[in-house]
Amino acid sequence: MTEETAAGTTQPQAAPQIQMRILGQFIRDMSFENVMAQKGVSGDVQPEISVQVNLDAKKRSADHQYEVSIKLNLKSKAKGLEDILFLCEIDYCGLFHVEGVPNDQLHPFLMIECPRMLFPYLRRIVSDITRDGGYPPVNLDNIDFVGLYRNELMRRQAEASDKAEA
Repeated sequence: MTEETAAGTTQPQAAPQIQMRILGQFIRDMSFENVMAQKGVSGDVQPEISVQVNLDAKKRSADHQYEVSIKLNLKSKAKGLEDILFLCEIDYCGLFHVEGVPNDQLHPFLMIECPRMLFPYLRRIVSDITRDGGYPPVNLDNIDFVGLYRNELMRRQAEASDKAEA
């Protein structure tokens, strides 16, 4: 795109500036079930942790505002055993003001960049919860939100092609 100046020459028009602000963050829902403590078992065990991540984003009623949530499910078992040590579920949300993102790029932006901004806070909460539960603090590895987004797109495409074949 070009813009004509008073002298009659044309200059490239600047792309719209992307603006993103975190308006707020909150825990919508959280559960920590300390199974080992309920059984009255204590002692040193090596935890083996599995993590599931789900993302969601939705438009809020105010202009340019969106709510993005990261839902984590952690399940810890004693290494080499089937005994469950703890279960942790957390739904962590952020309210964002986003402007200047083209409509065709808004969904990936909300599902990649916004969770990336929230993740350090969620990581700290998980670490505190597990430590306070009597276990070594769980320091979550970084999550590849781009990879998660691509996997979800491929899953949806495969699901759509399966429906089209049926």
